[in-house]
Amino acid sequence: MTRYFGDLAVGETHISAGRTVTEADIVAFAGLSGDFNPLHTDAQWVAEHTAYAGRIAHGLLVLAVSSGLRTPGIDELHVLGYLNVERAMVAPTYPGDTIRATQTVTDLRPSRSRPGSGVVTIGVEVARHDGTVVQRGADVLLVGGAGDGE
Repeated sequence: MTRYFGDLAVGETHISAGRTVTEADIVAFAGLSGDFNPLHTDAQWVAEHTAYAGRIAHGLLVLAVSSGLRTPGIDELHVLGYLNVERAMVAPTYPGDTIRATQTVTDLRPSRSRPGSGVVTIGVEVARHDGTVVQRGADVLLVGGAGDGE
């Protein structure tokens, strides 16, 4: 069921499905992004130079995975554009961690350029299976109105 700008309310919260971040995800993302920082690729370097328990997933990988997680209520939005993304990486994600995103509508503003549509700010917290928040921030979307036709 498609949801439009007028269907949203500040404070509504949705929790995504879970997704386990794997070794293969980290290796593939390093190749795709070109980010071969030893934090992500060298377990011995991590052990010798950091307090982490092992190699960690790229923050941008976690952002990408969490952005793609199936979130009922949010995935049904009639999104016309992804306007902004902001994340603070506050704790590591390790291979084998399962993450979930909690998304809360924090602001609704009618669009100045598209009558009937609106700018929606969604607060995002990504947490590991043990409850540790690994990222927090916000996504800003342009969401169409019911008579939009796009």
